[in-house]
Amino acid sequence: AASTVPSARGLSCAAVPFRLFQVHRLRSVDNLFVVVQEFKDYQFKENKEDTLKDLEGLVKKLPWTDPLKVWELNNSLKKKKTKRKKHNLQSPASREKLNDGGEEGGADQNNSHDQEDCAQNPGAVEPAGGQDAEKPQGVTSRNGVEEEEDNEQSDVKVEGQASSESETKAGEGQAGEGEAKVLRFRVTCNRAGDKHSFTSNEAARDFGGAVQEHFQWKADMTNFDVEVLLNIHSNEVVVGIALTEESLHRRNITHFGPTTLRSTLAYGMLRLCDPQPTDIIVDPMCGTGAIPIEGAAEWPYCYHIAGDNNPQAVKRAANNISSLLRKNESKDSSAALGVPLDIVQWDICNLPLRTGSVDVLVTDMPFGKRIGSKKKNWDLYPACLMEMGRVCTPGTGRAVLLTQDKKCFAKALSRVGHIWRRAQTVWVNVGGLHAAVYLLKRTWDRAEERKSFW
Repeated sequence: AASTVPSARGLSCAAVPFRLFQVHRLRSVDNLFVVVQEFKDYQFKENKEDTLKDLEGLVKKLPWTDPLKVWELNNSLKKKKTKRKKHNLQSPASREKLNDGGEEGGADQNNSHDQEDCAQNPGAVEPAGGQDAEKPQGVTSRNGVEEEEDNEQSDVKVEGQASSESETKAGEGQAGEGEAKVLRFRVTCNRAGDKHSFTSNEAARDFGGAVQEHFQWKADMTNFDVEVLLNIHSNEVVVGIALTEESLHRRNITHFGPTTLRSTLAYGMLRLCDPQPTDIIVDPMCGTGAIPIEGAAEWPYCYHIAGDNNPQAVKRAANNISSLLRKNESKDSSAALGVPLDIVQWDICNLPLRTGSVDVLVTDMPFGKRIGSKKKNWDLYPACLMEMGRVCTPGTGRAVLLTQDKKCFAKALSRVGHIWRRAQTVWVNVGGLHAAVYLLKRTWDRAEERKSFW
C-alpha cells in the first residue's frame, strides 16, 4: 500500500512537520508520496502521439509549489534524524547499514533475492532507492475486487543535450551560493490497464522530458534528489512526489528466508485480530519471525510465541530477534529492555501447548509453491486447524490466517466448522498472487484432544 500526503496548503508551519512525522510512523504503509494533482477521470486520446503530447502539456499546468515545499520539509526531517543516528555509530561499516530513516538495511539489501512471496507488493510506489520495484498490478481492495490487467512500470532517464544545458543554466543562476546544486530527478511511471495506447516507458519518457524543460533539473536514473511519480490506473491519473527512498516495510527483519512476510502485512494481520493486553499470541509457522517480531514491537503488553518445524527458519527468526534487541539498545541503552517473545522449534500438528491456553493465533500458512506443495496442503491444513483449535481458548479465541491456497483452506475449514467460524475475509495481493486473510473465531465446542498427557 502507498499513502498519500496532502499538500501544505492550509496547514501551519508547525502542523506540517508534526503531520509528516506521524505519517512516517504508519505501520501498514509501504511508501509515501505527496500528491501534486489527482485526476479521477482523465480522458486519454485514442491516438498515442496526442495522448503523450497531452501528458507533456500537463506538466506546466500542475500546482507544483506546495508539494515541493512538503518534499523539502520531508528532506530536512530525514537529515535531522540521520544526524542523530550517526552520533551513535561506532564504525564506518556500521554507518553503511543505516538508511535515511535510521534503520538497519544492509543485510536486507544483500538478501533481496531471498525476499518473501509478497516482496513485490502491488499498489505501492517504487522506492527511490531502486532496490524494491513495486508494480501496481493486481491492485486489491477490501471488497475482494482485483484488477489483473496489463501492468507496467518504467523509470526513464531523459537523455540528450538538454541535461547538460539545464545543469549549466541552473548552475549559472546559483553562482555565488557555495552549497547550491542542480537538483537531479527521475520519473517513475506505474501503469495498470489494458486500454492505453502507450506504454509506461513512453509515458515516463515524455512526461520526464517536460518536467526537465519546466524545472531545468538534471535527469538521473540512480543518483536523483527528486522522484516524480506518474501513477496511471485505467482512467485515473495521479502525479506525485516520493517522500520515501526505501519501502517502509523494511524494518525489524535483517535475516530473510524464501517466504519472509512484509512487516506491513504482518502488522495488518495482527491488527485484524485486535490484540488485548496480556493476550498470548502464537505464530505456529513463523518462518523468519516477521509476524511475532512485529507483534512484540507494536503490542509489547502481549506475550508472543513463535515456532516452526524448520531449524533454519528458527535460526533466522532468532537472529532477527537479536537484531531487534540490539536496535532497542541503540535507542536508549540506559532503559533497554527485552522483548516479550520466545522462539521454539516444534511440530505444528503436535504443539507443546496446553489445551485452551492461547488467545490468538496469527500465521502465514504455506501456499504450496515455494514451501511445501498443494498436495501436502490437503492433509496439512485440516490437521493445523484442528490443533490450533485445541490450543485456542474456546469462545474468545481467534485466528488470523493468510493463504493463497483458498480452495484447500475452504475444504479444511468445512471439516472443522464445529470449532472455527469464519468472521471476515480480506483479499490481498502477495507478490502477484491472489491470496486471502481469514479472521476465524473459536466456538465454544470442545476440540479433539490429541495429547492425553495434557
